[in-house]
Amino acid sequence: MAPKTKFTKQDIVLAAFDIAKTDGIESITIRKVAERLGSSIAPIYVNFNDAEELVQQVVEKALQVARGLITEQQSGQPFRDIGMASLRFAKEYPVLYRDLIMKNNPHMKNTPEQIREIIVLMKQDPELAGFSDQELQSILLKMQTFQTGLCVMLANDLFTESMDDSKMIHMMDEAAEDFIRAARLRKQQEK
Repeated sequence: MAPKTKFTKQDIVLAAFDIAKTDGIESITIRKVAERLGSSIAPIYVNFNDAEELVQQVVEKALQVARGLITEQQSGQPFRDIGMASLRFAKEYPVLYRDLIMKNNPHMKNTPEQIREIIVLMKQDPELAGFSDQELQSILLKMQTFQTGLCVMLANDLFTESMDDSKMIHMMDEAAEDFIRAARLRKQQEK
């Protein structure tokens, strides 16, 4: 008899992530993951208490992928990199994007720590020099609102064929410039 294959926690998360990429997060079940691995459900229950714990790890994996996309941009403008990575994530992982962003779920609530992390990145952006944390947070919220709409349209294939990646990035850049310019103008008027 052949020895049983051992599966690591990472193997299990990757199998569940593959299911989520194509079928959605709600499709993750212990049984489906076991089938994907070609195993019984036992290795999954050795590593996870229940399906919800596994789903949380899949969400963490998706966030790691998103952070990796931000890091890959390296334009020298961290705020722009975040937007470009969001567009890329929506395009490359449309099912996951819809599940994580368009559905109300407990996994994707912005925490104060996450917002602070983004503000720290924004402070490194030369285009955003001189803004307070509160002003940066205001710019972030406006840009997130615009960017989410753009990504939702992309993830749902709502653009015409003439809207390619470069046009979307240009549109995003223009919106960011407008939000930053308006914030600078408000700041000058308050003086």
